[in-house]
Amino acid sequence: MVVQHPAPRFSAVINKDIRLVTAADLQGFDAVVHLAELSNDPLGQHNPEVTYQINHQGTVALAKNCKQAGITRFVYTSSCSVYGVGSGDEYKTEESATNPQTAYAKCKVLVERDVAALADDRFSPTFLRNATAYGPSPRMRFDIVLNNLAGLAWTRREITMTSDGTPWRPLVHVLDICEAIACTLAAPREAVHNQIFNVGDTQANYQIKDIAQIVAQVFPGCALTFGNSDGDNRSYRVSFEKIHAQLPGFRCRFDAYQGAMQLRELFTRIALSRETFEFRAYTRLKQLQYLLHTQQIDDQFFWRSAL
Repeated sequence: MVVQHPAPRFSAVINKDIRLVTAADLQGFDAVVHLAELSNDPLGQHNPEVTYQINHQGTVALAKNCKQAGITRFVYTSSCSVYGVGSGDEYKTEESATNPQTAYAKCKVLVERDVAALADDRFSPTFLRNATAYGPSPRMRFDIVLNNLAGLAWTRREITMTSDGTPWRPLVHVLDICEAIACTLAAPREAVHNQIFNVGDTQANYQIKDIAQIVAQVFPGCALTFGNSDGDNRSYRVSFEKIHAQLPGFRCRFDAYQGAMQLRELFTRIALSRETFEFRAYTRLKQLQYLLHTQQIDDQFFWRSAL
């Protein structure tokens, strides 16, 4: 069943580029949960220089402004993509060496380093290295692996893989990411101060071919084919023992099969069409390219003034 949530109510809304937020904008808040970055590897690779300006420099500036404004809790949504490439036999922990392969992942590593250096008695950051997200959401994404494969299965009746499906990925439901954020904010300071947590479940490490087979099971009658290589060398398995042991109240509530079932229910209810599935707004890179092409944003990704 798709979980329904009431629309949030905000006492204040600041509509501002992350690079332009000031300490004055942040006065009166107790905590900041930071998600405002270019949001995946392909998007970050489009213009690595701007990715560094937004994801690295913009985030560090935001953290400094939070500290200046007296905000004591700063939750940063990092990514398991910082592990990059690993052997199939090795589980990456929070203590493992990072090996980022893209501008997006490299920025995550730089932010963790630079924001951790700001931690003191008055400023307490926490870094949540999320596994690859999946699941339905009000602002749907079809540029993440399980959601994408489910959309292909529903609209084309086929699941065509460009790779051989052997790379490993950990997956986590979007609501479990929300749970991790909520638990972090509610936790005693000493439990989360300047800590890194991998967010997910150790049982939810899948090879891409396993994800495809789960989707094929939930969407029966689809043709499933594999290729040789799609040029993406990322492959890693991750341990999530720390977050389950040390973050009070946290546990993952979903697995990939449940996520695929939720997506099938949603697609059935809204009669998802191929046109909707392929619409640019649901793939971050396509939307960025559209905004650039129509000159709604400039080459630094700032919004242009309306004519």
